[in-house]
Amino acid sequence: MINRRFQRESQNPAARCWLLFLCALWTLEAPADESGWSLHGQNFSEQRLSPLTQINPQSLQDLGLAWFFDTGTRRGLEASPIVVDGVIYTTGSWSRVYALDGKSGALIWSFDPEVPREWGANACCDVVNRGVAVLGDQVFVGTIDGRLIALDRTQGDVRWSTLTIDPGKPYTITGAPRLVGDSVVIGNGGAEYGVRGYVSAYDAATGALKWRFYTVPGNPAQPQESAALERAVKTWTGDQFWRFGGGGTVWDSMAYDPDLDLLYIGVGNGSPWNRDIRSPEGGDNLYLSSIVALEGSTGEYRWHYQTTPADNWDYTATQHMILANLPIEGVSRKVIMQAPKNGFFYVLDRVTGALLSAEAYVPVNWASEVDPETGRPIETDVASYRDKDQLVRPAPFGAHNWQPMAWNPDSGLVYIPAMENFSLYSNPADYNHQDGPHWNTGQNDGAIQDNPLASIDPLYAAPLLKHLMRGQLIAWDPLKGRAAWRQSLPSMWNGGVLTTASGLVFQGQGSGELVAFEAQSGKKLWSTDAQSGIIAPPISYQIDGEQYLAVMAGWGGAIGLVLAQPSVKQGAPGRLLVYKIGGEATLPSEAPQGLFLDPPPDTASDFEIASGLALYNQHCMRCHGLGAVSQGLVPDLRAMSKTTHEIFDAIVLDGVLAPVGMIGFESVMTKQDSEHVRRYLIRAAHDQVALQEESSQWRGVRDWFFDQIGWLAAKVL
Repeated sequence: MINRRFQRESQNPAARCWLLFLCALWTLEAPADESGWSLHGQNFSEQRLSPLTQINPQSLQDLGLAWFFDTGTRRGLEASPIVVDGVIYTTGSWSRVYALDGKSGALIWSFDPEVPREWGANACCDVVNRGVAVLGDQVFVGTIDGRLIALDRTQGDVRWSTLTIDPGKPYTITGAPRLVGDSVVIGNGGAEYGVRGYVSAYDAATGALKWRFYTVPGNPAQPQESAALERAVKTWTGDQFWRFGGGGTVWDSMAYDPDLDLLYIGVGNGSPWNRDIRSPEGGDNLYLSSIVALEGSTGEYRWHYQTTPADNWDYTATQHMILANLPIEGVSRKVIMQAPKNGFFYVLDRVTGALLSAEAYVPVNWASEVDPETGRPIETDVASYRDKDQLVRPAPFGAHNWQPMAWNPDSGLVYIPAMENFSLYSNPADYNHQDGPHWNTGQNDGAIQDNPLASIDPLYAAPLLKHLMRGQLIAWDPLKGRAAWRQSLPSMWNGGVLTTASGLVFQGQGSGELVAFEAQSGKKLWSTDAQSGIIAPPISYQIDGEQYLAVMAGWGGAIGLVLAQPSVKQGAPGRLLVYKIGGEATLPSEAPQGLFLDPPPDTASDFEIASGLALYNQHCMRCHGLGAVSQGLVPDLRAMSKTTHEIFDAIVLDGVLAPVGMIGFESVMTKQDSEHVRRYLIRAAHDQVALQEESSQWRGVRDWFFDQIGWLAAKVL
């Protein structure tokens, strides 16, 4: 809790009303144009609060589709659109940019940066993009292959383009640029493949680099780039971390306070995840998994708060950060709020970085609490997996991932698209780093067949997983440090959140529904079928006196690729959907997509299947899915044709399909390895055929049995 006195005051109804009134007086101001959505989070505070009220609890019943735009892709869509002067700017997969008339949906221009498809192998979590930034007459976008591009806002022509990365390293950009004065700020991803993280500011007019802040130290035998890194290098040990890059990529969230000229960046996980490999003699490994405050104009370090010292589980602090003013002991306090992957909700003083509160918002078992005096988590016995495998909550997916949350000062609640999950962590007997684009976590990568979770067919065991891997929308009270209400969701992976001054909360769900909840109570008030699972956040804007609600609908991202969930709706083309009161447009009907299976005979030995499973999980699973079950975003390998089986080595080893994104693995796999993977896929196809031929009665009994096991396991864990 923030402190004892604050707890008493915040729980007193009269005091709470007075404190919230004080807070409302000091809420960060939005940009002057409140009819649009000109910044990534609506305003610099990233609160994702629409001031518009035409769409409200009374008018919801008349909310309908105004228009839609097909992006031409079935890969994941994660962008938060920007709306300026009646034009909506958004992005699709492979970093494409679209400018559309916000009232009619007419395409004004589009831009394809022509990212080489083989670069997609460096993207851990789909070839997604989270949006653009707009300043003056320019639109800025970061590309998967590491470029920052400025486009003419009216024509879409390239004004300038700069490469922000070392092209010899497996960096990517999926996050949206942010604006700091006359600068455009961008980070990057790639920690799982072995890179060193940093964030850069470029002159908006020319594309010239203005400053760069590295988040982790370089070679300790050499001078560091800043005094902050000279201090950080003392928290790392061994002589290998800098060879692997160290990680610490700033791949998503940033927020800027123009009054303080402080840019807050969220820093990611280490490279590799396993701290006993990365820093074998201990140390906190700054600035991994930290919120770092930088001077916006110069990039100079001001303060940091590390949410997960010596991160061992991929618990990034790259999740959405919100700036707000909270009344503490009767005084409005400038704060920054975050619900990172590790499962604790943090409230910090954004001027100094001092911890004000940290409470678990989902069940966690890696730490018992965050010490209010030191600000450090108190790790439990399951935190370390050096000597034995551990089931740890949350999983690397996190209790909250990149999907933005929202803050509503009127309700006093933060709305978090949260998840409950767990994962097995294990320590390898030997660790051999493989240069990207090959996956490096420092877990037992070479023998994942020992991990029972990796061998579960997610369709066969769906009743079990629904209890262990589930999604929630949580309304979190940052003053009381607890949930005001929770809504269970049909799937674990869902969309970001929008809240409104009219008392609504909008969220897209994996089930394909776009839903409106009452902000204060969590009551479901409205929903519509979007025909596709939604992971992007909604926004709202106004043109000619009409309020619109917009959201990108397209299933994908990390879990969309890896974990098939029967409750998820997928298969429809990726679209931008726009709604208004009285909207009467309709979506075209979608024919269900079938899975045609005609596998060759299964003649594999148990050894070949075990070997193929391990190799598949190490090299293939992150794109083609757990259990070789794809949800239509990439080919389902169980349905390979006879021709594909015949040229399997040419695809897997030689990379003949690299121009469409499927690189070759000849440097890390042998011909025998490739054959073992193929035989595992044949077995998986035969298992699916057998599943389809089961009687519905037996399937119901089996599902009931696994449902009971899942319920019991969730209670135990």
